Amino acid sequence: MLFPMSTQPAPERELSLKAVGLGLFLAFVFGSANAWLGLKAGQTVAATIPAAVIAMALFRLPAFRGGILEQNIARTAASVGEALVAGAIFTLPAFLLLDVGGQRLWSSLRGHYWEATFILLAGGLLGVFFIILLRRALCVDAGLPWPESVASYEIVRAGQDSGSAPRLIFGGMAFGALIQFLKSERGLPLFREYFEGFLAFPQGMVKHFNFSRETIASVTHAGGIPWSTPALSPALIGIGYIIGPKYASVNVSGGVLAWWVLIPLLLFFDPDLPARLGGVSQDVAAFTVWYNVVRPIAVGMMLVGAVNTMYSMRGAIAQSVGGALRRSKGAAAVTERTERDLPAAWIFGALAVLVVPVTFIYYSFTGAFVPALITALLMGGAGFLLCAVGGYLAGLVGVSNQPLSGLTLTALVLSAMLLLALGVTGAAGAAAVLGVAAVVAVAISVSGSLIQDLKAGHLLGGTPWKMQVVEIVAVVLLSLFLFLPIVALHEANLETGGLGGRALPAPQAGLMAQLAQGIMSGEMPWGLLAIGAAGGVALILMGARALMLVAVGMYLPFDTSSAIFLGGVLQWVFGKLSKGRAEAADRGTLLASGLIAGEAILGILLAVLFVAKAPSVPEWLTGQSHFAWFEGTAGWLSMAAFAAIAWVLLRVPLRASTVESEG
Repeated sequence: MLFPMSTQPAPERELSLKAVGLGLFLAFVFGSANAWLGLKAGQTVAATIPAAVIAMALFRLPAFRGGILEQNIARTAASVGEALVAGAIFTLPAFLLLDVGGQRLWSSLRGHYWEATFILLAGGLLGVFFIILLRRALCVDAGLPWPESVASYEIVRAGQDSGSAPRLIFGGMAFGALIQFLKSERGLPLFREYFEGFLAFPQGMVKHFNFSRETIASVTHAGGIPWSTPALSPALIGIGYIIGPKYASVNVSGGVLAWWVLIPLLLFFDPDLPARLGGVSQDVAAFTVWYNVVRPIAVGMMLVGAVNTMYSMRGAIAQSVGGALRRSKGAAAVTERTERDLPAAWIFGALAVLVVPVTFIYYSFTGAFVPALITALLMGGAGFLLCAVGGYLAGLVGVSNQPLSGLTLTALVLSAMLLLALGVTGAAGAAAVLGVAAVVAVAISVSGSLIQDLKAGHLLGGTPWKMQVVEIVAVVLLSLFLFLPIVALHEANLETGGLGGRALPAPQAGLMAQLAQGIMSGEMPWGLLAIGAAGGVALILMGARALMLVAVGMYLPFDTSSAIFLGGVLQWVFGKLSKGRAEAADRGTLLASGLIAGEAILGILLAVLFVAKAPSVPEWLTGQSHFAWFEGTAGWLSMAAFAAIAWVLLRVPLRASTVESEG
């Protein structure tokens, strides 16, 4: 178990101007880079680990020297940019994409700067205030593995260590970056990240009959199983290694349920689906079934899982909020520095004040005051629930694998049901649904990022209230600027359609727009959500572990969940080989943390080079995206890369442990 590096009063500076300034600069850089990445591919890269590495490097410079706690503050501020942008790109472009009666809600982005800024500001502050109340329940009492927080902590600790720790973690970073460079189409693609295909079932005849057992018809069924190898991702394998086989197996069980049970079953039941879809192949039919049928089922399961998670955490949450209130009434003087949050009375007062601007935002969409106020109050409660669940999931699998889009879909569905009940329909209703979902999405994203940073700060011996202050400052300042990169990306790509076009498809925002329009027009497949909810109840009754993690596994591509599972298997094998030696396990965690950091950092660097239109190595040498021999040899080379990752995580920490024990 990891404990804070220091629980005594801080002997060094913490909340300094240079730490905050560096954090804000990195936040804008990471936010801008992730705006492009999210609009292009529908995903973002968590900034916590790259920011920790950059801060550690810069604070070692003689003219910029700083301590661990200043690095902690800089990393905390830096992660705000990515968090705000992640919530924004999943929802704000939907206003531009949603077509109601042949007219888009927003004709441009530039003319809606202030609406977007207020959404970022209100959602960001809500996320910060909600998670402050939950800090102790999640960081201290929940007993979660916190893979990315641990990775960030190990990086900083390794930078201060004179033993083998720096060599292990920075060696892991170099190896993870090398694998990323050799598999990315923006680098030197020698490896294929994953293979996928479709295993067709043999045709079978099923005779259908009525209650009297009289044959009605004979139907030929076929279908099959869409398969995929684990992704060749050092980061995902490292996350699975850190969270261990227990949580990794629960996560992949959702993937097995989705890809090996539900999708084959649906294709078997509907043998004519590929023909009705225009004669598409079976693998395309399997993908659309997963995206449009199984994922809504997973969202329904998330709804039940969210309620179940909150119920299971009710004691810890009540104790956390109650303790915060007691400390705010005068007990703070005897509270240890590393447990001091901003006073709960201030937080509740700030939340009460925030009701006014949030109501104003909702009123601007609905045009009616009472529905706007009711929505602000009720969705505030739902937002608290979803922020708690999002923080819990960040503790399980890290912010990089937190299903933000799934939680946002949950907020969208809840807000739509509420607004329909209040009689808000049509274009105003669709706009209001997106507005509510946007505020909650930003709150969930920021809260997940902050709780991950608070856990890293807890391990490093940081002061919670100082981290919370810098997070608030960063949200306020960055909310004024981070919509601008989205506007610039849209206007720079108008020739290809802007947001939603070929260059910037904005897949998550497109899904939000489609669902908002479907819900308000009565076309939403509510039955799928009900099926998912019923499945969630059944799993709870069977005593299933971590229902939310099962739903996340259903929601993720199978190559992602299986790569995390592979990391968990490697950790299990390592436990057998090391015979439970704690020092060997610590070295394995260091290497896994390095793998996560190396891939994350190089992934951002390659994204920046892509934006700058820098060619990949094959494009530079041959003018082609891949070498001519890629298709024939990439698979074998990828197997060698998997073997190399396994060797690094199994043999290197054992050898390092043996060498040090002999020395």
